[in-house]
Amino acid sequence: MKKKIINSIILLLLFISNEGHAQQVYDIVVYGATSGGVIAAYTAKKEGKSVLLIEPGKHVGGLTTGGLGYTDIGNKYAITGISRDFYRRIGQHYGKFEQWIFEPHVAEQIFLGYLKSAKVNVLYQHRLVSVKKKSGFIKEITIENSDKPGRSSYKIIRATIFIDCSYEGDLMAKAGVSYVTGREANSMYNETYNGVQLRERHQFPDSIDPYRVPGYPQSGLLWGISAAPLDFQGAGDKKIQTYNFRICLTNNPSNRITITKPNDYNASHYGLLLRYLEKKPAKDLESFLNINLLPNHKTDINNNGPFSTDMIGMNYAYPAADYATRGEIQQAHESYTKGLLYFIGHDERMPLHLRKLMLQWGYPKDEYTNNGNFSPQMYVREARRMKGEYVMTQANCESKEVVSDGIGMAAYTMDSHNCQRIVVNGMVKNEGNVEIGGFGPYPISYRSIIPKANECKNLLVPVCLSATHIAYGSIRMEPVFMVLSQSAAMAAVLASDTKKTVQQIDINKLRQILKTNPLADNSTPEILVDNDDDAHVVKTGIWSTIHQKCYGPSAFTADGKTDSIKSVQFIPTIVKSGKYKVYSYYPKLENETSVTSIIVFDGKTKKEIVVRESDIQVEGQTSGEWVDLGTYSLPSGKKSLVEITNKHSDGVVVADAILFVPENK
Repeated sequence: MKKKIINSIILLLLFISNEGHAQQVYDIVVYGATSGGVIAAYTAKKEGKSVLLIEPGKHVGGLTTGGLGYTDIGNKYAITGISRDFYRRIGQHYGKFEQWIFEPHVAEQIFLGYLKSAKVNVLYQHRLVSVKKKSGFIKEITIENSDKPGRSSYKIIRATIFIDCSYEGDLMAKAGVSYVTGREANSMYNETYNGVQLRERHQFPDSIDPYRVPGYPQSGLLWGISAAPLDFQGAGDKKIQTYNFRICLTNNPSNRITITKPNDYNASHYGLLLRYLEKKPAKDLESFLNINLLPNHKTDINNNGPFSTDMIGMNYAYPAADYATRGEIQQAHESYTKGLLYFIGHDERMPLHLRKLMLQWGYPKDEYTNNGNFSPQMYVREARRMKGEYVMTQANCESKEVVSDGIGMAAYTMDSHNCQRIVVNGMVKNEGNVEIGGFGPYPISYRSIIPKANECKNLLVPVCLSATHIAYGSIRMEPVFMVLSQSAAMAAVLASDTKKTVQQIDINKLRQILKTNPLADNSTPEILVDNDDDAHVVKTGIWSTIHQKCYGPSAFTADGKTDSIKSVQFIPTIVKSGKYKVYSYYPKLENETSVTSIIVFDGKTKKEIVVRESDIQVEGQTSGEWVDLGTYSLPSGKKSLVEITNKHSDGVVVADAILFVPENK
């Protein structure tokens, strides 16, 4: 009893000492300045709400600024609103219309620009301690200084609506919202790619011995191999897909810092790499490192192959762990990564040509300057997943089940990295990797970003949303997190304005706002006319339909090597007359024509534009690009058009999408 009284007095004193914070009740508090968190805070502030963005670390942008500069997209059509605007701003920085490949510090500068322009209040180096609820509503949260934790650093924050944009879902969990970790059994949601999956991708070839002394099990397993037995295919478990760091290196000598041996370096951690290379010799580093090139001689290195940057099986405790344990897990991953890079370049057992190639790379002097030039953001691919009003599943990804309350789209492959490294029939094998694509963009339910009403009424969770392990593998892309977080912020604005719970808001109104005010600044929206929009597309001649490498669900194609003229007219409805920049989307296909004839009609005159193959510079991780057709003064209504024809063509002609971007945007 005495202890309870003392604790109550301490909390009262804390309340008084934080009176400035406690007296202000923010309209919206966003926890976690990930890419989604920045966009959520920016959106809410642009809508006139009082906003506080809380970030446990020193940086904003999460993984987008933490090394993932080679963006995973799936289909650009799925990326809308401020998320798309972010990649347009990246493009402007590099002198292009839009760009999806960038340096970490450039991304952070742009995110900081959003926050500064909206005057968002950001509280850095503060993390969640506890959540106080009443009648199903979060009333206040207690946070502490991440750098100097303890009661003396506590702050009490109150708000009407809360948005959890953290990768871990800490606010959601402490608010008592139900969640899951690990993998569901396939049988739970009638799926086929969930649960235990022993597959061939990123897999060791047969006959690689798992034991320290080959052929002698009594010698023990090599580091990183689990003795756990293999469960049946599709079985559920609590294992978490592996984490790693997306590594930014440079081969520019003037900007390069030498990769040195970590203090806790242990060469035995990389013994499996040597055995793999003995079995399957590598010509270059790309054989086991996915080296994606960024501007200015930099990289975004990801996992590749059976032994690489993924630290398989070492993250199971992370999702629900305390801060100290998470710190230890992250430090172990950082040490493993730095040790791997050092091992490749210096261990004399590594082939000489690979050592020489590795020594060309080093840490960039101009990245992560306050963190030893190494990313502070571990790639937390998956942690907690909320059990919300609706659970996204494999059926949604494959469009076998289509929701009617979509507030964003996803389009990426159902993707899971490996979850464990085990012994199967006396050989080392990885288990858990899944990469299943072949489907188009699909909507994500609003109900999947809100808790059940009986658990919490004023919380939105756009990052650790409600989805099965395998569906989350498709949704969990940084651009999609930004889209969903903007939608969550607008939902929070509606809930605040109407004094309703997040479950009670008018979803149709939310969807309409996202459509008519996509940048949350009341600017004139750009106009997209896709080939699937029957009301705005007129075809002449016979065209085929493809569903891969296109913008949106499909694209039209025609054989240009014929005498008959074929055309597709894209007719926009111009709501506001004015000057528009016009773009045509070009997927990169085999046997594509080297010349495409396009006619732009501005309501008065026609202009023919010839687009040559050399005009189309497709980024490595995308399937197509927008090509600038010029700027035109367009009248309101349906009086203008863009026509793609097979005139002059010498191969396959593509008619996919036309974009009209107002100059006053």
